[in-house]
Amino acid sequence: MAEKKEKNNDTADRELVITRLLNAPKELVWEVFTTPGHIKNWWGPNGFTNTIDKMDVKPGGEWEFVMHGPDGTNYKNKSIYKEIVKHERIVFEHVTGPKFTTTITFTPKGKKTMLKWHMLFESKEEFIQVVKTFKADEGLKQNIEKLEKYLINNQTNNMENNAFEITRVFNASPELIFKAFSQAEHLAQWWGPKGFKMVVTKLDFKPGGIFHYSMQSPDGQIMWGKFVYREIEAPGRVVFVSSFSDEAGNVTRAPFSVNWPLEVLNNMTLIWKDGKTTVTLRGGPINATAEEMKMFVDMFSSMQQGFTGTFDQLDEYLPKINS
Repeated sequence: MAEKKEKNNDTADRELVITRLLNAPKELVWEVFTTPGHIKNWWGPNGFTNTIDKMDVKPGGEWEFVMHGPDGTNYKNKSIYKEIVKHERIVFEHVTGPKFTTTITFTPKGKKTMLKWHMLFESKEEFIQVVKTFKADEGLKQNIEKLEKYLINNQTNNMENNAFEITRVFNASPELIFKAFSQAEHLAQWWGPKGFKMVVTKLDFKPGGIFHYSMQSPDGQIMWGKFVYREIEAPGRVVFVSSFSDEAGNVTRAPFSVNWPLEVLNNMTLIWKDGKTTVTLRGGPINATAEEMKMFVDMFSSMQQGFTGTFDQLDEYLPKINS
């Protein structure tokens, strides 16, 4: 919540400060603060909308926009950027009344971001007037809440709009395919690209459980990965988060690129019709940066080829489960 600084600070009587742990990586938070197409959608208190006229995010650059109030009143705003440290810090001076300097810092906390928003007004009297007349403290709190909701919606939309999907029809029951996917002795025989040797270290097939495994390529390279299961509805649906990992099961970057998303949310469905089962696997990155999202989309062709090979192996293995 918004609060004043400690009393021993001689500017405490003209400051507003708010901190919030945002459930998004700092790269994404930075993007929604510095891109006109994003910031217009969440900036300001509840009920306000924005028209961005200029946004030049660099020291000395100008940010001009109009806030449209719920009652139809338009409020012109102009700020000058004083300091820009990418993914770390933004400082700008609001030069139209009321005058204040805003400092926003972004501190990574794992996959989340600690945001600190600090507003320093020119005088105590102006601070009191702004808080009393415009309820700036409540407005700042609402602004942060709008930011949080926008980040959640943005990540969800990005995942849905950039999701990979593959569908395969098997001449087998959903129960049999579910068995092949849920038991370690079966999963080790077909999961992964063709030619790779799979070793299952752990398979705890339940919501919150983990599938931890290694894959050895034909040239001897070993890669580790894991699933964390979120939802399981036998035999029709499995939702899980996949990632690369180390030997201990800790999430790691992909061995082939630092821009591959750390985690991908997958939804696998099995639908029985006319004596066959249609398996659909759909997945998209979560908590991904713009660079990670782009790489994921760029790899669709390779993923299509890889999963086609994986499902080929499943198709060949299913009759062995029956025997």
